[in-house]
Amino acid sequence: MRVVFMGTPDFAVPVLAAIDARTDLAEVAAVVTQPDRPRGRGQRLVPSPVKSWAAAHDIPVLQPERARDASFILQLRALAPDVAVVAAFGQILSQEVLDIPVHGCINVHASLLPKYRGAAPIQHAIMDGETVTGITTMQMNAGLDTGDMLLQREVSIHPDTTYGTLHDVLMEMGADLLIETLERLAAGTLAPVPQTGESSYAARITRETAAMDWSKPAHKLDALVRGLNPTPYAQTSLDGAVYKIGGLRRTGHAASAPAGTLVSADRRAGLCIAAGDEDVEITEIQAPGKKMMAASAFLNGYALTVGTRFSS
Repeated sequence: MRVVFMGTPDFAVPVLAAIDARTDLAEVAAVVTQPDRPRGRGQRLVPSPVKSWAAAHDIPVLQPERARDASFILQLRALAPDVAVVAAFGQILSQEVLDIPVHGCINVHASLLPKYRGAAPIQHAIMDGETVTGITTMQMNAGLDTGDMLLQREVSIHPDTTYGTLHDVLMEMGADLLIETLERLAAGTLAPVPQTGESSYAARITRETAAMDWSKPAHKLDALVRGLNPTPYAQTSLDGAVYKIGGLRRTGHAASAPAGTLVSADRRAGLCIAAGDEDVEITEIQAPGKKMMAASAFLNGYALTVGTRFSS
């Protein structure tokens, strides 16, 4: 079957690679990805990971500024796809686009739908304290991740799971599940199931999302830190400077000071801050303009005053 692949970040690359490897099942007619974006201090235009992979494997690439533009729709029609596979593309697709492939558009979504529809399902599942999440392949409609479900696969979220580790697990799982979905599509054995039950929305991560509210209980702060590691990291402020927090350990000791208060800052006692219910120890921290480092290394070069208060 002729496949048009639509995706942009690292998460989408294994899905594309898996399709391209199955020449007995599918032919990747073209890749559609976001336009090159300026990055870094020099604002140099950088291609998406999907574009880089496609270019290295001689697959034609389309980069519409808007997928609803008439010029792109004409290009997509000319490709005559049997199916489009969408994985973290980054644009909403119109019904006109969804209707072009013979079998429509199949999305690889990193949650157990209908929970965590939206842009940041992996992060929100961790931040909300979920113990299980997964991958759903879905027949796309004009709604936001509301189409009929095709296949699902679960994975556990452990107490030490971070966004980075879960992202990588789901990335590979998504590739496997998508191939199974295409195999069943080819065999005519897919059985779409409407989404039912309680739904939730995983909004895009913002600076406000990442702000640490020290009045919250320690388990909530721990989940926030893990859910935003390694990007963009949870953030907290002290004397106007913004620090990123990469790791946090619950001490089990009742809060010994008002929330946000620095209760210790030496290598023996550790870098500890009072949360809403207990003191927590910061294990990894990044000062402004520096790299993320162990708290012990941070304390070698920074002198913080016990009793000062961090804020969100």
